[in-house]
Amino acid sequence: MKSVRLWFKKSGLAIYISHLDMNRCMTRAVRRAEIPLWYTEGFNPHPYMTFLMPLPLGQTGLREPLDIRIEEDMPFDEIRNRLNAAMPEGIEIVDVCEPVNKPNEIMAAEYEIETEFLSEGEAEGFAAGASSVIEGGVLNAEKRSKRGIKTVNLCEMVRSFECESNGCAVRIRTVLAAGNSVNLNAELLMNALFAEFAAEPEKTSVIRTKLLREDLSVFA
Repeated sequence: MKSVRLWFKKSGLAIYISHLDMNRCMTRAVRRAEIPLWYTEGFNPHPYMTFLMPLPLGQTGLREPLDIRIEEDMPFDEIRNRLNAAMPEGIEIVDVCEPVNKPNEIMAAEYEIETEFLSEGEAEGFAAGASSVIEGGVLNAEKRSKRGIKTVNLCEMVRSFECESNGCAVRIRTVLAAGNSVNLNAELLMNALFAEFAAEPEKTSVIRTKLLREDLSVFA
């Protein structure tokens, strides 16, 4: 048995595939590709397949990790090529390797966010206001957890935040807390900022570019 880490890109219309359907999609792809997947033992065997940090619905992911176990050696390039031949449009295996870091080492995620407004004035105002609020250190919002809904200060989960306007667009590059203990969805942050300034953007796109460790080194 060998542990393998798959890195995949999720884009286009595929961003609207739910996490449950992603599980089904990947399971089918592995079977079609005839990857010698290892199955758990017991009364109800199932393939070992773990999404380390599920991507929220509607967001693009450039390098998302998925761990599997295989029963026999197979070249990484062959695994990647076989899987890509079986993948639906919008999902692509970009790399295959042995796991380097443990899943619980994921502590943050980097995002690139772009939101468009009807006018340059709206974009400039929102960019200036958003930067000011994050620098001020207080942005309260209701966050759902296993224990229910509670009010939290989102700024405590923002590791870095860069925001600028360009014409009618606002571009944000931010690093947010991620992991099993503390996790901030980029959509929740943006919705809180929109509510803070009663902003009504035309559209917003969120791209998760990479996962990071506690020291902000790239998770591998």
